[in-house]
Order: sequence, then structure tokens, then C-alpha cells
Amino acid sequence: MSRIFGIEFAALYPLYVAKVERKGRSAEEIDEVILWLTGFDQATLRRHIEKGSTVEQFFADAPMNPNASLITGVVCGVRVEEIEDPLMQQIRYLDKLVDELAKGKAMEKVLRAPLPVTGE
Repeated sequence: MSRIFGIEFAALYPLYVAKVERKGRSAEEIDEVILWLTGFDQATLRRHIEKGSTVEQFFADAPMNPNASLITGVVCGVRVEEIEDPLMQQIRYLDKLVDELAKGKAMEKVLRAPLPVTGE
């Protein structure tokens, strides 16, 4: 079991916020990303932060967005789509989204919004 599984999500959350704020993004945007990925609403996110849920408890409670599997790329030298442990993959999905937000990607791309269908 990885050490990150037992860390309180409340300890990671401000690190995510600080990372994106340094790059000109907002806490509201990081919340939007977390809510999209986890399927939580704002109240559920706040409840997990306030009660000190571990990362493992946080993701165990998350219904997860069915489009999460569209998240691909490398985080910490590992391709997220190739991670075998489901919990570690969920953690890395979030890391990847935070990285993309911090790098200035458009929110529609970060959230894997489908391309609009054009008529013929």
C-alpha cells in the first residue's frame, strides 16, 4: 500500500490550489476539476475535507466520472492509462488534471469535453 493512500485529502487540497494559483488559475477551477473527476458536489467535497478523509476514503466514496478513462499522458514518469492499481490511477488522474490546469489548458480540454458535432 502506498503512503499516499493514508494521507488526508485535506493536506493535499491546498497544495493543488497553490499550484494552480501560482500559474494564474483559481481555487474555483480546481474545485471544478475535482468535482468533474469524482462526481461529487461541492458539499460532498467540503465534507471530505472537513472530516479529514484519507485519499483512500475520498476516492472510495467517489462515483468517478465515466470519462475519466479519457485522461491520458505522463505523471511522474508513468503513463496514467497504464497504472494497474485503480486507486493509484485515480490519484494520478487528478494529478494529471491539476497539471493541465496549471499549464494553462482550456477548461473544456481539461474536462475532456466532447467536440461539438457539426451538421453536414
